[in-house]
Amino acid sequence: MATVLITGCSSGIGLETALAFARRGDRVHASMRNPAKGDALRERARAEDLDIEVLALDVTDDASVAAAVAAVEERHGALDVLVNNAGIDYTGAVEAAPIEQARAVMETNYWGALRTIRAALPAMRARGGGVIVNVGSLAGRVRAVPYGGFYASSKAALGVVSEALSAEVRPFGVRVVCVEPGSFASRIHENAARREALDGDPYAADEAWLARFLSRVGEASGDCGEVADAVVAAVQNPDTPLHTVVGKDAETALELTAGVSYEDWFPQFVQQAESVVGPRPAP
Repeated sequence: MATVLITGCSSGIGLETALAFARRGDRVHASMRNPAKGDALRERARAEDLDIEVLALDVTDDASVAAAVAAVEERHGALDVLVNNAGIDYTGAVEAAPIEQARAVMETNYWGALRTIRAALPAMRARGGGVIVNVGSLAGRVRAVPYGGFYASSKAALGVVSEALSAEVRPFGVRVVCVEPGSFASRIHENAARREALDGDPYAADEAWLARFLSRVGEASGDCGEVADAVVAAVQNPDTPLHTVVGKDAETALELTAGVSYEDWFPQFVQQAESVVGPRPAP
């Protein structure tokens, strides 16, 4: 029976991952910034007679992270598994996006994961074992789309630091995996904050055009349960590659962009979008 801590469990991938570990009989600590938003998880757990503890953990707050990790360790010792899933999205132009919104994405998606890692690692190292799963994204592995640069940057950074971390902690018996889903119905992009367009905004029409295309793509999103199963499998299989993509769309995208320059890729992307939602607006 493993002791598992998962962040961002109020919906989507985090919720499904908590259920997947609980079905194995693990001690699951499903965290979220506001535990009052855990009703959906509690109902699903009751329906399956699963034992899942919901606890408060705000990955952007040092004290909250330290308190949550310490509470679990006091009861069960070092974590066996840490899953960094908490994440937010923000859509906006690099020039026009409020800098505080851009920082918030990095604060949650990148620094939030580092906070939990730094809190959990001392006990993992002392015991000589553990698995850290960082939930990245295909967006951090392929070419960036317009207005999605902040989210993609945060996930690319998470993937890079996962590589460095893996080399650092492997001698202590700790393993690191970065699971990178393609398009799944996780609600992160559905709930993304979007910049309010002002009169005369030079990017408004183009941003709205791209949003229509991405919304259509999102209609074909996969089931978050597939990502949850991939996270569990990564924990169980010590031979899991550090970078593990999930979803046929992710595998296809990596194959299509391998060795392709941005200059060659972007016109193809625009052509695909135009075939779905019409011509790209002129400035």
